[in-house]
Amino acid sequence: MRVSPSLLLLLAAASLSGQKATGQKITHSGIHTEDMDSTCKPCTDFWRYVNGGWLDKNPIPADKASWGTFGVLGDANRERSRTILEAAAQSNAAGSPAEPTQGAAGTDSDRRKMGDLYASCMDTDAIDARGLAPLQPDFDRIAAIQSAQDLNAALASFQRVSRPYGAVNGVVVGAFRLTSGQDPKDPSRVIARIVERDGAGRVASSIFSLPDRDYYLKTDEKSRQVRTQFLDHVTKMLELSGTPRADAERQSAVILSFETALAGSVMTIAEKRDPDKTYHLMDLAGLNSLAPRFDWALLLSEVGLPESTAINVSEPELLKKFNEQLADVPLADWKVWLRWRTLQITAPYLPKAIADESFHFQSTVLTGIQQQPPRWETCANVVDRDLSDALGKAYVEKFFPPEAKRRMSLLVENLRAALRQEIEQSQWMNPETKKNAALKLAALQIKIGYPERWRDYSALEIKRGTYFENIRAAWTHGQHYEIARIGKPVNHMDWAMTPPTVNAYSSTTEVEVVFPAGILQPPFFDMQADDAANYGAIGAVIGHEMGHQFDDGGSKYDATGALKNWWTDEDRKKFDARTSCVVDQLNTLDVGEGQHHNGKQVLGEALGDLGGLSVAYVAYHRSLKGKAGPVIDGFTADQRFFIAFARVWGTQYRPEAARLQLNTNNHPLSQYRAMATLQNMPEFHRAFQCKPGDAMVRPASEQCKLW
Repeated sequence: MRVSPSLLLLLAAASLSGQKATGQKITHSGIHTEDMDSTCKPCTDFWRYVNGGWLDKNPIPADKASWGTFGVLGDANRERSRTILEAAAQSNAAGSPAEPTQGAAGTDSDRRKMGDLYASCMDTDAIDARGLAPLQPDFDRIAAIQSAQDLNAALASFQRVSRPYGAVNGVVVGAFRLTSGQDPKDPSRVIARIVERDGAGRVASSIFSLPDRDYYLKTDEKSRQVRTQFLDHVTKMLELSGTPRADAERQSAVILSFETALAGSVMTIAEKRDPDKTYHLMDLAGLNSLAPRFDWALLLSEVGLPESTAINVSEPELLKKFNEQLADVPLADWKVWLRWRTLQITAPYLPKAIADESFHFQSTVLTGIQQQPPRWETCANVVDRDLSDALGKAYVEKFFPPEAKRRMSLLVENLRAALRQEIEQSQWMNPETKKNAALKLAALQIKIGYPERWRDYSALEIKRGTYFENIRAAWTHGQHYEIARIGKPVNHMDWAMTPPTVNAYSSTTEVEVVFPAGILQPPFFDMQADDAANYGAIGAVIGHEMGHQFDDGGSKYDATGALKNWWTDEDRKKFDARTSCVVDQLNTLDVGEGQHHNGKQVLGEALGDLGGLSVAYVAYHRSLKGKAGPVIDGFTADQRFFIAFARVWGTQYRPEAARLQLNTNNHPLSQYRAMATLQNMPEFHRAFQCKPGDAMVRPASEQCKLW
């Protein structure tokens, strides 16, 4: 069966209200034996041992690509957001009593915008009735291109209305994306960035129609099949937009050819993990040298930037190929591609026939999802993405108690102390490197729950009945916000995830780790659970995010967030040798159908899991102050610590979704985040009396250890 998010919401509310009523901490084990599979031996398959009962009772819902701990809690949080949004939409409805406002940027103004955006999304009749009329100005602009100058102007204008980077990747109609970010070598300033995508390891890609460059270039049967399905999809979409069938078939081939040529110039996800390879600071003259056929001065003027703007070009080869295509690709083909990308990117906000076809390819073909989620869920996600701080503020006011933040702060500082201990006691690091690592750890800022300052949406206009225009307005507002940061002092208040998000992240340039309120709930964090479970679950997440500051990429940034080497040559070689152990392990794990992870692609996340769990274990035992942890529900404290960790990764995937993650994501599949990590931990082996030769025990000579 599918666990009801509404039930989870009621249980969580009851738990919190019960705690308030008694004023006491009610301790329980924090694990659920009914979710386990006692027929499976913990030393054979610990993931199945911990999660098997739950997995058997909870098949993947038809509207999901995967299902597990993150998904259940994510659904519960969306249910919470739904209560906020439906109340806001109802209070804004025609005939409702007028309510006082608190000024342009006040709470009531934000609530009205949230309610109107949500209502416009829910009004599918109005969306269908308008047809493609909202897109016609873009189509007319593209059709009017008659020269290279016209093409330059169109490409520049599309940058202003691209989807900004936030909870998901930004996307743009064009061959690159202009955005902003800290200068990796001078993190005190914000500069312009030209990128292919905003972050490696996410499915959404900013310039391609397929998820990643390898989807165009791989020659295996599955990749060829996806490209064939893509051609069919493009043809159907173009037909739905009014293109005759024969022309649509011809144009789909043009589109695939155009993007395939561009894909060959783009780095792999694994290559992008090296920050040294994506740092190429230049000025306007440098851009003109790379791609002289594009009017870069026009682009800067279009988005309101001076020609003196410093720009980091993450992939110069991409701009060189873009320059070639400006010369070699006929204007007619450019217009075909631009019209297609405009249609593809906006398809979810258009009439049902087009939105359904978009869903079929993006979700069914690529991830195996069988049916669309309920409309309210789609609309809640849109508001969370495009009015993130407005919804986030309402969410934490209603659902995030101050005590949770206080308890998390204590956990975080104990994890920091444990990581400091691990570094200090390291046998392979020189004193100089240890000193620099300690400085970075001390400088690390921890942010919990929600940002200290909320974004101002007073300049954003949202109206009922105009869903497409609302989406475009929100994107333009967000993109303007991003670009306006360039040349100004760094704003450390903004978050890259929304408060209801079930996730966490680490920023190496800002030297911070961030834990949204959405993840600070059971089974990750339970204020009434014994500490063993909390350290094994959220403690491992905290350690993971701290560890990103010292992984293969993060370790190249110093205590100020600057891309600057702080290692001795000897220690860097030792570090690389230790990380290569993890690469080899992930490369050789068979995940089914002969598939494997790309060890270098997922290295940072695998290092975060290994280092994070190790540090969480040390931190838990520090918290005991020499005492033995209690035995609860028949499990020792150490056993419950590791059970809680593996329960976090109790997620199963559709085959298509697993393949997509292996190809495009820098996170290993959840099952192997648990299995591979624990295979390297003697503390786990002792807790469950695993012996050499057991599947959960790597040979001692092959066990990986970071610190």
